[in-house]
Amino acid sequence: MDILRGKRILLRPVEIQDLDVLYRLENDSENWALSNHLNPFSRFYLEQYILHAENNIYTDKQLRLIIVDQQGTPLGIIDLFEFDPHHRRAALGIIIDPEFRNKGFASEALALIIRYASKVLNIKQLYCGIGAWNKISIRLFEKHGFKITGNKKSWRLNKGQWEDEHFLQLIFE
Repeated sequence: MDILRGKRILLRPVEIQDLDVLYRLENDSENWALSNHLNPFSRFYLEQYILHAENNIYTDKQLRLIIVDQQGTPLGIIDLFEFDPHHRRAALGIIIDPEFRNKGFASEALALIIRYASKVLNIKQLYCGIGAWNKISIRLFEKHGFKITGNKKSWRLNKGQWEDEHFLQLIFE
């Protein structure tokens, strides 16, 4: 069985045909509260990213994958980033296109990337930061073994309000 293929989805590298999906998701200002950037990306910038990324986590320190269903429809993006091969850890982020949320795709994608990180990359731990208000994402990550190990007070400014951010870790024993 392909380690990045699940029952209903596949995680595959970003390709030039994904430009419209990346452009839409990266420029959705609702997603900016979930990430650490506050500006839109141009089509040119995203195209250059796709064309020049080696898609090698050891050189890019990031691995961005497109979540697609069995018919090839893009459902979202999942990222390993801030990859540190010496300390065997990486940050993890996921965005599902709004029309495909609440259908279990994020959970399946998370299970696949956890298996990949553990079995292929030999990662010791995965981590992420999630706004304390984002109960749905916190539950999703906890369902897959992540634990809240810290809280950053007034860490994110979102729509004029300071919000706490939880730090979650999944440590492989």
